[in-house]
Amino acid sequence: MLEIENSIYERGFKLIACIDEVGRGCLAVNVTACAVIMPKGLQIEGVNDSKVLSRKNREARFSEICKQALYIGIGTASNKEIDLMNIKRATHMAMIRAVENLSDKDGMRIKPDFLLIDAEKLPMDIQQMGIIKGDSKCHGIAAASIVAKVTRDKEMSKLHDTYPMYNFKNNAGYGTKEHIKALQKFGKCELHRNTFLKKILDNNEQIAIYGSLNE
Repeated sequence: MLEIENSIYERGFKLIACIDEVGRGCLAVNVTACAVIMPKGLQIEGVNDSKVLSRKNREARFSEICKQALYIGIGTASNKEIDLMNIKRATHMAMIRAVENLSDKDGMRIKPDFLLIDAEKLPMDIQQMGIIKGDSKCHGIAAASIVAKVTRDKEMSKLHDTYPMYNFKNNAGYGTKEHIKALQKFGKCELHRNTFLKKILDNNEQIAIYGSLNE
């Protein structure tokens, strides 16, 4: 899991930011990205793609990553930004914001000299490499995936108190059968992504439930 980072260090780079996102496929709320710079050579036991870890393991790894990381940055793009610019561009925006927010425990910000990104290329003047399935191949990207996932899940749990009918604390905004049934019963709320709702309901259902999405 450190082979990729080590190869970048060998090229003379010193501040390698690893980046991943979560929430790209959700029907509601933001997409959340994390950028993290870990100490050179450090490998935390159990760090892997956040999707293959249980919630308990993710939260345990999250605490250790936050303790050990040199710099962490979080960036988001809202559901309204996703509707406005499409999910790919919004994901890039969230990742860029995460890089720009990289800071240490005292709040001091830093600009990395290299980016390792899960399957993306960002329009930034920093040398970078996109890695397909990077969260299962690269320790730093896996760490970023865990921090992004736990951070977003905590936000969804808070939003559940305001919108309990959608059960955000359990589905995190993804299109589960329960979530879709809630949409059909209660309609959308201000946190839903209109452009994503079009993909799960045919035109007649959309009009019946929401009226015109252009209103």
